[in-house]
Amino acid sequence: MAALEAAEAALEAAEAELGRRQEQQEEEEEENHNHDREGGGEAAALNGLVSENMKSKNVDAKIPESELEAEDRGAEEERPRESDSNILDLSSDYPRDKHISIQRHLADLEKLADLREDERKPCPLCPEEKFKACYSHKLHRHLQNLHWKVSVEFEGYRMCICHLSCRPVKPNLAGDQTLSKMGAHYHCIICSATIVRRTDMIGHINRHVNKGETESRFSTVRAPKSSYNVVKESATDVQVLPNHSTPQKTDSYFNPKMKLNRQLIFCALAVLAGERKPIECLDAFGATGIMGLQWAKHLRSSVKVTINDCNENSVTMIKENCHLNKMKVKLNSREEDNGETVGNGEENSDTIEVTKMDANVVMHLRSFDFIHLDPFGTSVNYLDSAFRNVRNLGIVSLTSTDISSLYAKAQHVALRHYGCNIVRTEYYKELAARAVIAAVTRAAARCNKGIEVLLAVSLEHFVLVVVRVLRGPTPADDSAKKVRYLIHCQWCEERVFQKEGNMVEENPYQQLPCDCHGSMPGKTAVLLGPLWSGALFNTGFLRRMLLEAVQYGLDEAQPLLKTLVSEAECTTPKHFSTHSPGDENKQEECGVYIRTPNTSAESYLVHGKRKSEEVLRGTAKRQRAELSAEHPPFYYNIHRHSIKGMNMPKLNKFLNYLSEAGYRVSRTHFDPMGVRTNAPLAQFKTVLMKYSTPTYVGAQAEGPVHLPGEIQVGEEVPAAAVIKVEEAELAEDDKSGVAAAVVTESYPTHCATE
Repeated sequence: MAALEAAEAALEAAEAELGRRQEQQEEEEEENHNHDREGGGEAAALNGLVSENMKSKNVDAKIPESELEAEDRGAEEERPRESDSNILDLSSDYPRDKHISIQRHLADLEKLADLREDERKPCPLCPEEKFKACYSHKLHRHLQNLHWKVSVEFEGYRMCICHLSCRPVKPNLAGDQTLSKMGAHYHCIICSATIVRRTDMIGHINRHVNKGETESRFSTVRAPKSSYNVVKESATDVQVLPNHSTPQKTDSYFNPKMKLNRQLIFCALAVLAGERKPIECLDAFGATGIMGLQWAKHLRSSVKVTINDCNENSVTMIKENCHLNKMKVKLNSREEDNGETVGNGEENSDTIEVTKMDANVVMHLRSFDFIHLDPFGTSVNYLDSAFRNVRNLGIVSLTSTDISSLYAKAQHVALRHYGCNIVRTEYYKELAARAVIAAVTRAAARCNKGIEVLLAVSLEHFVLVVVRVLRGPTPADDSAKKVRYLIHCQWCEERVFQKEGNMVEENPYQQLPCDCHGSMPGKTAVLLGPLWSGALFNTGFLRRMLLEAVQYGLDEAQPLLKTLVSEAECTTPKHFSTHSPGDENKQEECGVYIRTPNTSAESYLVHGKRKSEEVLRGTAKRQRAELSAEHPPFYYNIHRHSIKGMNMPKLNKFLNYLSEAGYRVSRTHFDPMGVRTNAPLAQFKTVLMKYSTPTYVGAQAEGPVHLPGEIQVGEEVPAAAVIKVEEAELAEDDKSGVAAAVVTESYPTHCATE
């Protein structure tokens, strides 16, 4: 009996303790409005303890276990519900499925704080220990200065800095983690990782972009269609993002300044389409797809266009732009097997093939007649793949935008990418074009292919090179022999290509026309290169490009093409004509029309003999050799060699003076004040000084300043003599007319015939 009374007393004490705990739990729920599940757990544990005591004491007192099981199931159901609140919902709209620190605008971040004038509000991204609740004006400054200004931007979203306890922090020395410093961090929009430093966060995002990972694991991070801008160029509409002009912040880069570049490439493709059709052309870096859309929209059935890009967002935008221009999209075979074809899948003139591959992969897998490379920066990493499968007599065009290295601002980068040593010179733009062509020549030679340069343009923000591919080891050897080193004098800017041969010369300065090494102390010249020493233009190809530009109404490309034709023929613009008199008599050599003399080809024919074909072949080779040496290499800047205290003549008049002196002369697109001529630098300075007027002469009549009688314009004058003439007094001399007559007789004009 005593044992039973003791058991009943213990049971009553346990029930009293349980009732007291339940009352405390209800009070806490009324104060905090939160359910505390610890009370239920402790009650279940206490009831279990009591039941065990009762069983040990053989007491017939039972506590209902159905209520305990119900509480356990309720607690187990609440735990997943609590964990589900931290899991992002795939079906929810953006940015509800992202962290609250990722917002589009500052106003969206202020909406989370619910700013009101009459109430104190805490910061949604800071704990109360770090930032206490305050009024709206102070909270607005806090959100703008501490969170928004140091955010990381990606595709229209801002990843603001977060001070919440999202990232686990290291405990302090005492082992108390709650008292340790709260760690500031960023939440990645792509992989939801937490990064501490801003610079590390930017590098983390860039690594995602380089790998092609521009989509979140939860939902796509593309902007809504309402935020797209529609740009129209050459009757082609494309959708672009608002930040389309910043390549680091957008997937679909579109540069309006490259319109001239796109028009030149279109003219080159139109000329190739006139030779043979249909041709397969590739835009290896599509971005928005505007270039491939222009090809397919204007050339129609003459071309089969393939637009490639390795970025998923860019490929999606290319497909949308194709539908915007009423073009059908044909996906690659891998996607067709998955049933993702767009349209009816039939190949016609309005069908564009869109692929998502690396540029090297797509050029290794297929053969093309026309390939255009326009990566962001240098294109040397894609040259081997481009020349691997390009067809014979096909065209490869490449646009290089790494002008900091090509224009000798970062010489070590040019040496690393192109294997070329360059310095800053007056003709640095042509130097950049020849460095790119040299790299192209070596890449083609590795595939047993030669090149023929059709066009080389170097402007302010890009270098464009268009070459024709000639298959075979013989053309490859001929092209490789044209890659030479350049000897450049740093005193007078004179330059000359090193002679062919493997023998070491005792004094390489003898190849320079100037006398700076003998009159100046130390080493005066540097060795640049290897560079392309051949021609930069093909006159027949440029004339046909000009006709295509006129036919399709490409107004921006027409003035440049006219300048290129006159520069290729080394003639002044007034002697230039679009339709040459020898257009009727022209033959096709390696796919390029070459002008022939007015003599009919039938006069060389001997019927029934093989000699006629040999004569025609030899004539074609001779004509091609003459055209390859049409224009002299490099140019001189008239301002660079101006005379101090003298007024220079107008540029067009100076061109006429040089032409009258018996030299070939033309303007150049590389430099608006540049003169391309075969005259040596000494003669260039002599003619410039002769027709310059002193700035301090007031009473003298205007006219050319005559040189002393013992020096004639047509003679080879050393640099030292030119310096003496510049320092001497300029007096009038009656023999100047005689000297001009001597020059006219001894130096006949060698300009290209029309």
